[in-house]
Amino acid sequence: MSTGRFEGRFAGKVLVVTGAAQGIGRAVAIRAAEEGGQVLFVDRADFVAEVAAQAGVNAAVFNADLETYEGAAAAMRFAAEKFGGIDILINNVGGAIRMRPYAEFEPQQINAEIRRSLMPTLYCCHAVLPHLFARGGGTIVNVSSNATRGIHRVPYSAAKGGVNAITQSLAMELAGRNIRVVATAPGGTEAPPRRIPRNAAGDSGAEKGWMADVVSQVKQSSFMKRYGTIEEQAAPILFLASEEASYITGSVLPVAGGDLG
Repeated sequence: MSTGRFEGRFAGKVLVVTGAAQGIGRAVAIRAAEEGGQVLFVDRADFVAEVAAQAGVNAAVFNADLETYEGAAAAMRFAAEKFGGIDILINNVGGAIRMRPYAEFEPQQINAEIRRSLMPTLYCCHAVLPHLFARGGGTIVNVSSNATRGIHRVPYSAAKGGVNAITQSLAMELAGRNIRVVATAPGGTEAPPRRIPRNAAGDSGAEKGWMADVVSQVKQSSFMKRYGTIEEQAAPILFLASEEASYITGSVLPVAGGDLG
């Protein structure tokens, strides 16, 4: 049975993968290293080092808070110093903190959703550019979401709509510099329990009910009536990052069982 791996696909390439400690980011970073890339696993969770250890000698680790520009810039500098440059950036940090009707969001909660799911991508896209310019080109893959259309996540939806706009505008701006900018828009994805929950305060009974509404809506919106797997999300990201996608830029690829978001 095929493992879906492509031996040597990223040989000679340096990749920075953000949000690499858990979920989709973890799978992408490990696979990229298995496929020959030199990979910097970036996350603010200390246990990212345990994850990177699974990838062997091709991996390095950097702890950073990418909700700050300083964290993003420091991560890119470290990758360039460690590996001699950067070829590919995969922006995976983000995720809805709370699920609730928009009228129930408090102002600080709206701000937190934007900081979590928009600013790391915005900052990292900017911070990596000098390194891609020095390389003479490269690729940025943003992980967006099909939740730009969905219930109980309006601030998160707005943030991911911003990621789509970054992808398309930056692709147009940078095409002449041999830099591709692309994105996937994952739908609902089955994943192991998070070691660090997105909502550290925990969910109230009402929020658990609203989350159940979201799960139902996501499955009903999908033609395939199910959540995807981590591997089903990692594979398209790695395809877009690779030379196989050399004529694709400015595109946001829905990976949501038919739901276009």
